Amino acid sequence: MSILIDNLLFIAAYLLGSIPTAVWVSKYFFKIDIREHGSGNAGTTNTLRILGKGPGAAVMLVDVLKGLAAVQLAFLSTNLLPKTDAFINFQCLLGIAAVVGHIFPVFAGFRGGKGIATLFGVLLGIHTTVAVLCMAIFFVTLLLSHYVSLSSMIASIALPLIIFIAFKHDDQILLRLFAVGGTFLVIATHQKNIQRLLRGEESKTFLFKKKQ
Repeated sequence: MSILIDNLLFIAAYLLGSIPTAVWVSKYFFKIDIREHGSGNAGTTNTLRILGKGPGAAVMLVDVLKGLAAVQLAFLSTNLLPKTDAFINFQCLLGIAAVVGHIFPVFAGFRGGKGIATLFGVLLGIHTTVAVLCMAIFFVTLLLSHYVSLSSMIASIALPLIIFIAFKHDDQILLRLFAVGGTFLVIATHQKNIQRLLRGEESKTFLFKKKQ
């Protein structure tokens, strides 16, 4: 029975991640499909550029909460004790399911976003300190460069470095693999952004001032 419950929780995590926030917001409030505009990505950045700061912030918040809620499902497991290595490993698996759901959402034809906000939510639920540090690195890079894609990639590269260097006492192997895998995932989903950055064609995002 416990194995069945864990499997159901894994499926539930995927379904949570599959909630296509940007697609639903764009369709129900603006009568468009965000994936047919801008970069074609169903995520926070494209929503921010096409629909504005309000919808962009709402999409980001819900996508973060999806990842956070997914890892909290581990508390419903009947055979895992919170804070143990096995518990954290299971949280990582639930987090992976949620991120995969965001990228390949069953509720939106398997065409989703890049999973950055959901990945952050997962990390926030598993290791809050690391999540806050990565968020700080993201925003500092964004304020200096104005490139969301570059900021996301640098923060993702910093993720395993922080876990491996600053938190040596942590023995959760799957957490370390999750961090490394998260980095590769972010880089892999940003190939077009990397090409535009190299060509000097990547769009900039200005948080506190209008684009010149």
